[in-house]
Amino acid sequence: MSVFPVSTGDVLAGVEDGVGRIVLNRPRAINALSLGMIGDLTTVLEGWASDDAVESVVLTGMGERGLCSGADVRALRELALAGDPGVYDFFSREYALNALIAGYPKPYEARMTGITMGGGMGVSAHGSRRVVDATSQLAMPETQIGLFPDVGMLWYLARAGAAGAYVALTGLPVDGATAISLGLADTWTGHGDPTDTKVDEEWLTVCFGADSPLAILERLEDDWDSPAPGEVAAVLRTRCPLSVMVTWEALRRAAAMTVEQVLAQDLVLAPYFARHPDFAEGVRAQLVDKDRTPTWTHASLEDVTEADVQAAFAE
Repeated sequence: MSVFPVSTGDVLAGVEDGVGRIVLNRPRAINALSLGMIGDLTTVLEGWASDDAVESVVLTGMGERGLCSGADVRALRELALAGDPGVYDFFSREYALNALIAGYPKPYEARMTGITMGGGMGVSAHGSRRVVDATSQLAMPETQIGLFPDVGMLWYLARAGAAGAYVALTGLPVDGATAISLGLADTWTGHGDPTDTKVDEEWLTVCFGADSPLAILERLEDDWDSPAPGEVAAVLRTRCPLSVMVTWEALRRAAAMTVEQVLAQDLVLAPYFARHPDFAEGVRAQLVDKDRTPTWTHASLEDVTEADVQAAFAE
C-alpha cells in the first residue's frame, strides 16, 4: 500500500488496489478532530480527487469506541477564552472540509461504527456511502454544550420532519437503523435489524411536529401513557436555552437552503456561539469539570427573546 504523506500521526492515509484508505488515529479521544487533522484530511482528499490511481475513498476510525466523537471542543474553548482568532479559522477549515466531502468527485464511504457525533458526522454523513451497524450511535449533541448542530447537518435534519427536530434540539443519540430513516446513513452491515427504527413513535411525531420549541415542550409535558415524552422534556430543559432556540430558527431556515448554504450559515453561527459565555460554561460542565450542572445565561427557554435569537444570525 502506498502511503500518502500527512503532517501528524493522527491521520493515516494510503492507497491499495485503487482504494484510498483514511484512518482517524486518535483513539484515546475517540478520534476527536484537531485543526491539524482537519488540515491533513483536506490535503489527502484534495490530492486524491485528481489522482487516477485512486478510484474511491474509505474512512474509518482507529479503536473500538467509534469513528469520531466530534471536534476537539476543549481546545476550541481554550482558544475562545483567550480571544484567539484561531476559533474562526477552525470552523472555516472544518466546514470547507465538509463541503469538499459533500461534493467529492469519487465514491466516498464512511464507516460510522460506534460513536459518530458532531464533527464526526461532518466527515461521514456528507459521503456518498454512509455505513452503519448495530454498534452505531449517531448524534449532534451541541445544544448540550452551548453550541448548535453544525457541519451542515441541519440540511439533513430539516428534511427529516419531526424526528429531525428531535435530534437537532435534544442532541440525543440515535442508532444505525434510525439514522438510515433520517437520511444520515444509507447502508447497514453486520447483524441486527436495519428496519428497527425508533422514529415511528406517535408522541415524537406529535410533539416535535409543533411550531416552536416552547410548543414542543408543552406537548411533551402533557399527559401521555408512556413516560418517554416526559423524560425527553426533562432532557430538553437541561439543554442550553439559547442554543435550542437558535437551533430551531437555523433548522427552519435550512429547509430552503442547499448544503453549501447551510455550511455558510454555520460559519455565521459558530463563531458567535464560541464567543458566547454559554459555550465555555457548557464545555466546562460537560467535559472539563464534568459536574453536568451548567449555569446558562438564560434560566429557561421561556427567557430567550426573539432579539436574542436574531442576534446570532446578525454577524
